Amino acid sequence: MAKIFRRPRHLHPVAELNITNMVDLGFTLLIIFMISTPLIQSEQTIPVNLPSEGKKAQQPPADTEFRAVSIDRAGNFYFDSRRVSFAELSSNLGALAAKPKQPVIRIRADLTLQWQQVVRVMDEIKKHNLTKITFDTEVK
Repeated sequence: MAKIFRRPRHLHPVAELNITNMVDLGFTLLIIFMISTPLIQSEQTIPVNLPSEGKKAQQPPADTEFRAVSIDRAGNFYFDSRRVSFAELSSNLGALAAKPKQPVIRIRADLTLQWQQVVRVMDEIKKHNLTKITFDTEVK
């Protein structure tokens, strides 16, 4: 009788993981972040030297919509990140007032700007009955 020299097969768990789907998900998230980051930073490109504040900034609720009105050192008006005239700013604010849920208007005014420009923007915001206003500052 001949002897069999093969080892007996034992069942063992497969030590390989298929991570193709996780890699695809990672690349998809990377692409989403690469596209959305410049959009978030677009209003930061307007050269505005903000006044500083001494305490920590507050965190708004997550479902709050913000619209930015910026005024640079030369007195130019920006609605979000687009340069507009004062008449265009007024019509944009009128369109915001027509929405059922009014957004918070962020006023970003340069530190060296004359306050008359800021008061002029605030008067226009009040004229359209927009009541949620905040001023952007830098935290020390």
